[in-house]
Amino acid sequence: MHENARAMVFGSFAADALALGVHWIYNTHVIDKKWGRVENYLKPERPTYHPTKDRGEFTHYGDQTLVLLKSIAQNAGFDLNKFAADWRQFFESYNGYFDGATKATLENFKTGKKPNAAGSDSDDFAGAARIAPLVYYYRKNPEQLIKSAKTQTSLTHNHQQVIDSAAFFGGVAFKVLNGAPPVAALQETRNEGFDRPPYSKWIEDGLGSVEKDTRQAILDFGQMCEIDAAFPSVIHLIAKYESNLKTGLVENAMAGGDSAGRGLAVGMVLGAHLGIAALPPEWLAELKAYRQIAAFLDQIDQRVG
Repeated sequence: MHENARAMVFGSFAADALALGVHWIYNTHVIDKKWGRVENYLKPERPTYHPTKDRGEFTHYGDQTLVLLKSIAQNAGFDLNKFAADWRQFFESYNGYFDGATKATLENFKTGKKPNAAGSDSDDFAGAARIAPLVYYYRKNPEQLIKSAKTQTSLTHNHQQVIDSAAFFGGVAFKVLNGAPPVAALQETRNEGFDRPPYSKWIEDGLGSVEKDTRQAILDFGQMCEIDAAFPSVIHLIAKYESNLKTGLVENAMAGGDSAGRGLAVGMVLGAHLGIAALPPEWLAELKAYRQIAAFLDQIDQRVG
């Protein structure tokens, strides 16, 4: 389990880094014409949303995931108040993109709201997608995993469907780490609390789309950030590429739109299933934060084994 757990975290970060250069480009013809097949990290070019970033770095989603990993490594687990303080401090000098959820949450803090009430009402999937570090820390404690996944999501995305989605994909990742194939884990997690609208429909639609071309499937669901588009798209990617992490993450990037948000969750689940060998060595070698991530995982291992 341990090596696959590390692959789960690196898979999530690598997916975000792979998406960085084409993130939020919705016209897939532009991706084809300008970059071709996105199989390696790209340096974002203007007028994209991340012009301050370099090749192998993260979007603002991945950056927040790294803040979460650092927080739980240094604080011996997840603590909402400590994570909120780390998150706020990080954005005080951040030279990257501030999305609507971040801006609204920071504004709520300025008005005096506490961490348990400062979250925006954003329905963007990304708030639920940055949970790989929590799955790593609590991989032997599913109850605490689900609780912390929901709480960390609510810090910035205080929207019930996004919060529930963090619980769903946290549960899926936990099952995969314990040996369940991803599609079986999706189905089991659905049956254990998500066999209800809208989740049951999103899961059914995602699983039912695996014979479709990925670009078409994600275009049909919606390329955007919102949960009702991203959730079934993530299900599609996990199910269709259950045995091929690299192709799944490349096809996710090629599908356009909010590929970084989708990728964080897909990389987490497929990394947990397929292990570190499924990640191209150059993706790990060229990940700017590789040593930092590895050091935080080592720090966690010293506490939880």
